[in-house]
Amino acid sequence: MRTSAFDFAPYRRSTVGFDRLFNLLEAGTREDDGYPPFDILREGDDSYRITLAVAGFRPEDIEVVAQQNQLTVTGKRADDNGQGEYLHRGIATRAFERRFQLADFVEAGDARFENGLLSIALKRVVPEAMKPRRIEISGSKAAPDQIEAPRDEVREAA
Repeated sequence: MRTSAFDFAPYRRSTVGFDRLFNLLEAGTREDDGYPPFDILREGDDSYRITLAVAGFRPEDIEVVAQQNQLTVTGKRADDNGQGEYLHRGIATRAFERRFQLADFVEAGDARFENGLLSIALKRVVPEAMKPRRIEISGSKAAPDQIEAPRDEVREAA
């Protein structure tokens, strides 16, 4: 069992606006039992997929919630209703909650359940206002070097 050697309480009292940072640091120091196991796959520049191994669960036993840069997957298996007596039970069916911190502008897409694997698509969607845009540079026409009127106009005026 790993315990946190850091106490962030003094820092919380002397800083303003860093609550999310301290929450992330404290979440990183919490013990993780590794259940259920998962993979994170990068499918493209802005698309990812999280796959969790949830053998023994049905889709209706699992809840996926996305909110404020966090994706939470919770599973609670329904009772077996006395379908028999297990001589050995090697497939884990305990309740779980797995949290994933998402970067800014990452949104959860569709979730699919196939062959005991829960797969959740993620996509980074940067708003147009936040994307870099190229600004064209326009130049002004050079001012003429001569100050006086052209010679033809001077002759006609005389």
